Amino acid sequence: MENKTVLIVDDEKAVRQMVAFSLSREGFTVLEAGDATEARAQVADGRPQVILLDWMLPGMSGLEFARTLRKDSLAREIPIIMLTARTEEDDKIRGLNVGADDYVTKPFSPRELIARIHAVIRRSINSSNEEILEAAGMRLDVTSHRVAIGDEKVSLGPTEFRLLHFFMGHPDRVYSRSQLLDRVWGPSVYVEERTVDVHIRRLRKVLESHGVAHLVQTVRGAGYRFSVQG
Repeated sequence: MENKTVLIVDDEKAVRQMVAFSLSREGFTVLEAGDATEARAQVADGRPQVILLDWMLPGMSGLEFARTLRKDSLAREIPIIMLTARTEEDDKIRGLNVGADDYVTKPFSPRELIARIHAVIRRSINSSNEEILEAAGMRLDVTSHRVAIGDEKVSLGPTEFRLLHFFMGHPDRVYSRSQLLDRVWGPSVYVEERTVDVHIRRLRKVLESHGVAHLVQTVRGAGYRFSVQG
């Protein structure tokens, strides 16, 4: 049975109640927390499928809490949607850089928020369950560890394969270097962020020989993304 549990982390009870009411009507099980300490306990006990996280929390900020979650082997794959009144682009980038999967500014429409929740759930399920990923004529077989474009075999090193696998499982989402290190290399591996650039260049070089280097895109000031759109 699909887990439809959402954890709302916000110090404003009225906001939690409003969001909880909308989510309950959509069939979600709702957990609530007013600060990072309560949220940590709810994550451990309730194992939510999605976390809605307010930026401004008493004690540890939502930004810091997101950073700690991305270092926790039991919680780092849970999608996080930041809920915040901060609307500046730099703030959004900061939120994404610490591991948030999406960013919704207050005030927000409950219908839009629910649509965003469904979107991150779909991405999470697809990235974890699919053994074969396809995009722009490229096919990645997780089981056989092979990549092909049409009838042409694409030869990749193990790190480049993991990068491509991760990117294809999370299309159109910008990831910072630190996020890629955490998701592809793992939180216990200590390498410099510029290592990501080296492997991105290697991946692009191989893809360039097959005419699809444009799929791995640089987003200035934010990181990298995989997209079939220019």
